[in-house]
Formats: sequence, structure tokens, C-alpha cells
Amino acid sequence: MGHRTPLYEEHVKALARMVDFGGWDMPLHYGSQIAEHHAVRRHAGIFDVSHMRAVEVRGAGARAFLRYVLANDVDKLTVPGKALYGCLLDEQGGVLDDLITYFLAPDWFRLVVNAGPAEQDIAWLRGHAGGFDVEITPRPDLAMVAVQGPSAEDAASRVLSREECAALAGLKPFHAAIVGDTFLARTGYTGEAGFEVLVDAHRVTGLWRRFIAQGVAPAGLGARDTLRLEAGMNLYGHDMDTTVSPLESGLAWTVSFAGDREFIGRPALLRQRAQGGMRRLTGLLLQGPGVVRSGQIVRGDWGPGTVTSGSFSPSLSRGIGLVRVPAGAADGDACEVVGRSGQILGARLVAPPFVRHGRVLIDL
Repeated sequence: MGHRTPLYEEHVKALARMVDFGGWDMPLHYGSQIAEHHAVRRHAGIFDVSHMRAVEVRGAGARAFLRYVLANDVDKLTVPGKALYGCLLDEQGGVLDDLITYFLAPDWFRLVVNAGPAEQDIAWLRGHAGGFDVEITPRPDLAMVAVQGPSAEDAASRVLSREECAALAGLKPFHAAIVGDTFLARTGYTGEAGFEVLVDAHRVTGLWRRFIAQGVAPAGLGARDTLRLEAGMNLYGHDMDTTVSPLESGLAWTVSFAGDREFIGRPALLRQRAQGGMRRLTGLLLQGPGVVRSGQIVRGDWGPGTVTSGSFSPSLSRGIGLVRVPAGAADGDACEVVGRSGQILGARLVAPPFVRHGRVLIDL
């Protein structure tokens, strides 16, 4: 038995299929993964994301500390409420985790880290906090839901308070606001409009029920995965981990080399960049029937590559994936995927994202 979020009983009552995810008992789906996927693309869905860990970083040295431990530069965060996506790296440039950093006050930042590596992340942060005036505090008392889809805002108008709705309406993407003890953010993982609500754990069940009463569909990990894959978003443990750097994971844009800022992993990344010939992460689209799965081999004129994430795309009715390929591979190149039983599936490389905001962004 894994850890349980405060919404565990709600998932059981809804007859969700529960699975282990990063050491947590989480809903895979509530009956139809494809229906949940379409609900988010066309209307609105709600996800339990309470397995993700909020971590407070406070103190006069908070900014200097985060500038050292994160590959992206929190000096980009100049306005309270602004958020930044980036990676926590080890000394070899491998990705320990990808996370979001919210700037809330001059001495207060909030990180949201992934469930599986959360304890490792916290230990890593604390292990490198020496010499900085900073306090690192996990917040297991908080729970979070994500409401995603074109009708998410309309549902919020009937669930959240007037003050919360006003704050939410004023939020741009990758910004957050605090209203009382409610934390609101626009940093979704589906490629659709929407928001996240972080509240005390004892409040989240009522919040969940009110959104569902307004016709927002409960959605599980299965739909969350196909939605993020269509949106071209990485998944930790699949598209990046400690064996690869962000430079080979489509995340070079999250690494700030500007100035002489020293951060953990910088020397290794500079060496890798100087050596050249790095692999790249891009998208893959099957040309016919079939499903793409993580770990499958991709072959092209440029040599072999590997599927890092793969699935059937409900929006495209086609198999899609993210693939790590040699430096010489170009988007548009024809290739083939070796299926699990040895069958050969015709495909081509495409630049992700595949779908965002309900729109298909590639040529089929």
C-alpha cells in the first residue's frame, strides 16, 4: 500500500482504477481514460495532484540559494507571484527532478516537486543549504487539485469565492496568487487553459465535490499522461532523469548560462555543450495504425534512437511519442519504430507540441 492523498476515499467511491504512482495510490481512470482526455480538451476535467510536494524555501538567503541549486535563474522572478520552470541537477548535469518555483516574497519561494523524487529532492536541497541563510520546509499539510480545459474558468466562477475568482481572472500563465489560505496558480500540464488550487488538506474534499457538482469530470493519471504528451511536455523518469542532461531532453531553454552565476551541474553542461554531437528530444508520429511505447527503438538514416514516452493520441487517433535521437536527425525525417513483437511501424519525426488549446499543431 502506498501513500494516500486526502482524496483517496473520493476516488474509491467513484470506482476509480487505482495504481501505484511514485509510491502513491492514485487513480488511473474512472472508467474511460479516453473520455476523460476528451473532457479536458473540450470542456473541463479535475485532477488530484496532491501527491506532488510543496516545499517552502524561506530566509534572507533564499534567492541566492536557489540561484545555486537550480539550473534556471530565479533572478528572472522579479514580481511576486511569478513562476519559473526548471531542473534540479546533480554535479554531472543529470536531472534529479524538474520543478516549478514560485516567487512569493523577497524571503519566500515555494517549490512544487514531483512525487517520486520528492524525498530525494528535499534531502538534496538540505544537503546543499550550508552557508546560506535559508530554511527548507516540506508542506505535507497542503493538497492540490488541477482544473483544466476551456470551461475551467466558468466552473471556477460557481465554485470559488468572489475574491478568488477575481484573483484567478487576473493571472497570466506561470503566475500565482494567494487569497487568504488559498493558493491559485496557472502552471498546468495538459496544454489547455486552467489552474491549480493549493489548500489545506482538510478543505480539498469539499473543493473536489463542488467542482464535480458543476460538471467538471474527474480525470486520472492516464488522461493526464496522454494530454501532457500531446502538449509535448516532459515526464520525469521517462523523458529525463539522472542519466541525461536537460541539453539532451528538450530543456536547454530552462538552463540559464547568462553571466558568471555558478550553479550545480554548470561545468558538466558546459563541457557537454563544447563537445557537441548531443542527442536531441523531439516528437514522433506513426504513419499508420499502432501504438508507441516507452523504450522502443527508433531507426532512421541517422542511426538508432529511443522512445522516451509513447502512447495513443485520442485527439489525433494516431500513435505518438517523444524520442531521443542522434544530433543529425531532423524533424520531418522518415523513420521506423520497432514494435514489441518485432513488427516495423512507419513513422516520421515532428516538432512537438502535437496539440494545445484544442488545436492540432502538426500535419497528419
